[in-house]
Amino acid sequence: MYALTLKGELQGVTNLRPKDTEDAPFWYIFKVQCTSCRETHPNTVGVNRFDMNEMSGSRGQANFVWKCKNCKRESSATIQAAPTPYEQSEPAKARRILEFDCRGLEFTEFVPEGEWLAEGPESGTKFESIELTDGEWYDYDEKAGEEVSIKDLSWEIQRA
Repeated sequence: MYALTLKGELQGVTNLRPKDTEDAPFWYIFKVQCTSCRETHPNTVGVNRFDMNEMSGSRGQANFVWKCKNCKRESSATIQAAPTPYEQSEPAKARRILEFDCRGLEFTEFVPEGEWLAEGPESGTKFESIELTDGEWYDYDEKAGEEVSIKDLSWEIQRA
């Protein structure tokens, strides 16, 4: 089991999470490495928790099935549950937001592409279409009358 952890400074927003529903699944983008030959795939790969793919030579299914081009071994990964929202805290703390079971591969890097959601802790203002690829995001909460931001983001993949 592995976990994706997030640490970041949230100012005026909380419950940061990917927009991830069955109607609009979030594609988690990773760099992937084969645990057999240690070859790292040159491109990023996308995994969504609602897609199930057949594994060859097995009745099993996984969210992501991958065959290493170097050693030809088939590997898989499955996201265990819906993402856990990242809460605002002082000081910022690393928290698990996603857990996945990897067989024969490791995700080595996370790329935060896609649409993220958050809300104002006091105002309840909903912020949608948050882009985190630049590592920071700024907006204004009309109800609270203050600037809001997400910055100093760091993502880490660890053994759970």
